[in-house]
Amino acid sequence: MRMLIMGPPGCGKGTQAERLSRRLDITVVSTGEVFRDHVKNLTPLGREVTVHLDAGDLVPDTLTNRVVRDRLNQNDVRVGFLLDGYPRNTAQLAELDLILAANGHELDVAVQLTVDDAELVRRMLHRATMTGRSDDTEDVIRHRLELYRHETVPVATAYSERGILLSVEGTGSEDEIFGRLLAALRASFPAAIR
Repeated sequence: MRMLIMGPPGCGKGTQAERLSRRLDITVVSTGEVFRDHVKNLTPLGREVTVHLDAGDLVPDTLTNRVVRDRLNQNDVRVGFLLDGYPRNTAQLAELDLILAANGHELDVAVQLTVDDAELVRRMLHRATMTGRSDDTEDVIRHRLELYRHETVPVATAYSERGILLSVEGTGSEDEIFGRLLAALRASFPAAIR
């Protein structure tokens, strides 16, 4: 299965992506994790990424597309993957279509987690105190939510128009959210989801 998970910052995409990948036996491709690894290891790409993340901005498409293209051409994702954090805008969506088409594939499903802004801000401020992430101040969080509405909501709209978007409520416990994700996927892909 070739799928992606999307939603506003702080909605729990990463947590649910990891659980789904274990359940479906597919690899998570997380642009955020790739970028954070580069930042942690002080690579040239990491230094470039830090400037954007500290300002609450998205990493430029040229960098993100290159990372995704390289990753989706590796052997462990040939039979399936779960993208986390990509595409974030319609230009990246178009690039993903090209990347997949070059390998004779298309996306099977896009899952969108929905959570209201007040809950997202609460979650991310809590995460900032637990992890010390420099990109989790309240001003930066609100800026990231606005960027999400402006840049990424049109991606969800495009996938909805293609008939491959599953929207799932992202509040409650991790287990409750995961249960809703599995139920939504099972309804659309009964043979693939056990």
